[in-house]
Amino acid sequence: MTGVRIYMGGGGNSTGEQKRLRTGMSGFLRELREKVRENQRQWRLVPCGSRQQAYEKFNNARGHAREDEIIILLVDAEAPVTAPTPVEHLRTRRGGGWDLSGVDENQVHLMVQTMETWIVADSDALAVYYGQGFRANALPSRRNLEEEDKTAVASALYRATEPTRKGKYHKIGHAADLLALIDPAKARRRCRHCERLFATLGAAVAAG
Repeated sequence: MTGVRIYMGGGGNSTGEQKRLRTGMSGFLRELREKVRENQRQWRLVPCGSRQQAYEKFNNARGHAREDEIIILLVDAEAPVTAPTPVEHLRTRRGGGWDLSGVDENQVHLMVQTMETWIVADSDALAVYYGQGFRANALPSRRNLEEEDKTAVASALYRATEPTRKGKYHKIGHAADLLALIDPAKARRRCRHCERLFATLGAAVAAG
């Protein structure tokens, strides 16, 4: 293995926003990033703005990748995942699926239903970040957070954070900071697709 490249949706359209998200998500994935770098391999995380841009850049990268390079697509599911695999979910989603012919299942990963689902998994980190006024009891309590609709997750975050000094959760302003703070183990326990990302990519890196 020469390295890992992850193309993810998010980060807006500005270079500054994408840089912040890269830093935050790299912090969240630090366990994987450190394993790659320990083996003196290249780690590259690429926020692409929209999901469509992530898909297009992922496909382009696949066409130019070295034989032993790991290329990953990481995007929001945007809806409950009822298909048997992430590839099938993205092929058949409403509004026109993506052509993922020939793509290995282990290359495609989902943030179900949205990236904020991973963030709300760690109420302790959120409490530290937002401070006085934070309402932890407003966050979803169910064990399987992937059952929470994306609008419900967003609404819960807004209610929990609105009374704080930082104010109501703001995706561009807060998400990158929070990703670097939250405990990945908590997200992995409550979001099976998050666990799948760590387990699958971790195994591939270990195999070298």
